[in-house]
Amino acid sequence: MVILVCNDDGIYSEGLHALEAALAKVGEIFTVAPDREQSAVSHSLTLHRPLRIDEIAPRRFAVNGTPTDCVNLAVKGFLPVRPQLVVSGINKGANLGDDVTYSGTVSAAMEGSLLGIPSIAVSLVIKGAPHHFAPAADFAAVLAKEVIAQGMPPDTLLNVNVPNLPREELKGFRLTRQGKRRYAETMEVRVDPRGRKYYWIGGDDLGFDPGEGTDCVAVHDGFISVTPLHVDLTNYRALQELGGLQLPWQ
Repeated sequence: MVILVCNDDGIYSEGLHALEAALAKVGEIFTVAPDREQSAVSHSLTLHRPLRIDEIAPRRFAVNGTPTDCVNLAVKGFLPVRPQLVVSGINKGANLGDDVTYSGTVSAAMEGSLLGIPSIAVSLVIKGAPHHFAPAADFAAVLAKEVIAQGMPPDTLLNVNVPNLPREELKGFRLTRQGKRRYAETMEVRVDPRGRKYYWIGGDDLGFDPGEGTDCVAVHDGFISVTPLHVDLTNYRALQELGGLQLPWQ
């Protein structure tokens, strides 16, 4: 079994190393990851400049591009074999609720899914030190074995979020749906030494909607959340509600 490992925190990330070590017990690992942090780049693909790949260790490659670039290059011919599984992470921070639309970690798994490969994104919900990557890595390995053995529904990826707790304090896992996080709409305006304004986009975490069965609630309660996602963004309920839409257009 060949497993492609990627992330958005960069090739030297502690979370990536933990994931590689755990998955090495499941199959043969090839790591293709960004050469630097690429958090919140979403599903961006580099089209207007060439990409370079450096082998920094056996079967470990750094790309001067996005997480999506890494998976795309690896699957479309850079690797000597086509991987049977893509695992992205372990992200240093949550990818809950609406975070998935921004996340490079989730987007790497999404690219794997689009290319017809079962894919998993793994994130550690960090709110402070120490960082407990080992339980997240161990769970990812167990889940990877199950996905390899049982398969996955087509066009589906699994988004995994693990509370930052020692293993003995984790309560288990739950299959969840995507929740809704709340952020403050903030932007800082500053002035550089030459008198020109510049801007920092930010947003304080204001919590989450307490909807039952969501990834946010599961993690808050001490459970690992496993959320099946797919890239069909059609709102089918709205499609029905708008069925009688009349427009002066022929």
